Amino acid sequence: MVETIGWTIPQWLEAQRASSSEEGLARIIAQVATFSKDDVAFITIASEDLLKTQWEQLQAIPKAKELPLYGVPFAPKDNINVAGFPTTVACPAFKYNPTEDAVIIQMLKAAGAIPICKTNLDQFATGLVGTRSPYGAVSSAFNSEYCSGGSSSGSSNVVARGLAPFSLGTDTAGSGRVPAMHNNLIGLKPSRGAFSATGVVPACRELDCVSVFAQNLPDAKTVFDLAAKYDAADSYSRPLPDVMLPSFGPKPKLAIPDVPQWFGDTENAPLWEKTLEEFRAAGVELIPSDFSPMYKLGACLYEGPWVAERYTVVRKLIESDPDAMDPTVRTIIQLANKFSAADQFDWEHLRRDLVREIETKFADFEGFLVPTAPLSPKIKDVQADPIKLNAKQGTYTNFVNFADMAALAIPAGFRQDGMPFGVTIVGRKHTDYALLDIAQKVLSSKERLLGNLGKKSVVNVTDVVC
Repeated sequence: MVETIGWTIPQWLEAQRASSSEEGLARIIAQVATFSKDDVAFITIASEDLLKTQWEQLQAIPKAKELPLYGVPFAPKDNINVAGFPTTVACPAFKYNPTEDAVIIQMLKAAGAIPICKTNLDQFATGLVGTRSPYGAVSSAFNSEYCSGGSSSGSSNVVARGLAPFSLGTDTAGSGRVPAMHNNLIGLKPSRGAFSATGVVPACRELDCVSVFAQNLPDAKTVFDLAAKYDAADSYSRPLPDVMLPSFGPKPKLAIPDVPQWFGDTENAPLWEKTLEEFRAAGVELIPSDFSPMYKLGACLYEGPWVAERYTVVRKLIESDPDAMDPTVRTIIQLANKFSAADQFDWEHLRRDLVREIETKFADFEGFLVPTAPLSPKIKDVQADPIKLNAKQGTYTNFVNFADMAALAIPAGFRQDGMPFGVTIVGRKHTDYALLDIAQKVLSSKERLLGNLGKKSVVNVTDVVC
């Protein structure tokens, strides 16, 4: 095992800045040399020549060692364009070779970071399970029988195993949060439009968010600080406010489900109750509330015509060669054919009504605290019931982007079967730093397991400055 396995951003940064250029490159190459082409978490692994090219480009930047991510490796999801890597979106028939980096990749490279692979995903970012890929079903880093979660399955798995200090996912319905739970990670789903989506293959373009997986809060915040920049080329990009809310204050009030839905699972509920005690001990007021409007809003995502937005991405492929697609993904996207233009307006009016109901009902709340997902399913169970189980996993995630909210998934202990549990703090748009502040208070000094390495690591949140 190379010494860099499990390193955080500060550890990588310290070592790379203290090394010669040759030593820094050798460290990256040695890390990537531990990757296996048979590992289903990866779709493409950087060649040594590509790593050398990227390293030379980094060295050409004046005062490169002063960059905030100098020589730090990271793992982008394979729906985000990175020059030198093919983009597949987990569909070989869709594969193409981009000549330019996505804007968010450009930003991270300009900060000194090195993309070292492209990670597996539920095809066309359609799924919350990580099993809908011809490149293989990705398991949790903690148990090979259990799902990694999706659609950002590979991105979460490689960080949990310590193969990269951070990774990029995308999140439309929860793909940056559910995998965080199943891999004991921080999953930062920023406010919509905070991260550029130029050069990202969309799922639902109006809802999509690039997301961040990290071992700890400071690393997630570092990436947010560097990547949350307005991009005029992205029609859905939005500038952050000049002053971001740093905190909800000493006694934030969060709504929690009055009757949490577990769908028969018995292990997550006790961890949920324990987590509520920890939040209360950290000064957070938790108010049991009727979540019916959020459940109804979330159901719109796949029961309504928003599947047609996914159809626009794959139109040529699904009409010319439908068998080239994953059968479950194809079935979901083909639901677009049953909706009319008038249906779209009916559903959009319903969506707006539900959003207004939520805004009014919870006007006096800072946000919500929810289980990240109700279930911790095994891969075999998802494969036996691929649509219904997946739908249940979106119970607490699907509504968030529809309601224009930010979210932060955090670890919350371990089940009896060894799988992680997690919760998500949800707030209005542009409350990203305030969510980090609450998480800091709750997670401070807690120990968490890192991946399947069999050793303890500390979720170091005490140095977060929001």
